[in-house]
Amino acid sequence: MILENAIIERTNPIPQSQKTRPTGDDVLELVKTYLDDDKAEDIAVIDLKGKTEIADYMVIATGTSQRHVGAMTDHIHRNLKTRGVKGIAIEGMPQCDWVLVDAGDVIVHLFRPEVRDFYNLEKIWMAPERAEDEVETDVVPA
Repeated sequence: MILENAIIERTNPIPQSQKTRPTGDDVLELVKTYLDDDKAEDIAVIDLKGKTEIADYMVIATGTSQRHVGAMTDHIHRNLKTRGVKGIAIEGMPQCDWVLVDAGDVIVHLFRPEVRDFYNLEKIWMAPERAEDEVETDVVPA
């Protein structure tokens, strides 16, 4: 009789409404931790708030080989999924030269070193912002 009660208590799952979904800041911290644990190189975090609506953060990191990039991608995907992040999309897994992990508010780009150097995403997204009232004019001396 006691054993039956224990089984009933353990089989009651937590209702979905009581599970909390991680925020963008939480997902960013998780991704940084997972990348550090997996020995990713040159981790860069770019704050996209106010620059675009696609995400709040972009994380760029380098793996030492295709296998390393693939393993980091798999670890990020599995760990975020267990933390309650829904709708994770992954592109580029078959080649593992450049893999994109879309975790909603955080987009992760994982590269092999030479591919990262070629595309240089940091330069694109970290470009200095121009003031809205700044106007380009060609001044010709009189």
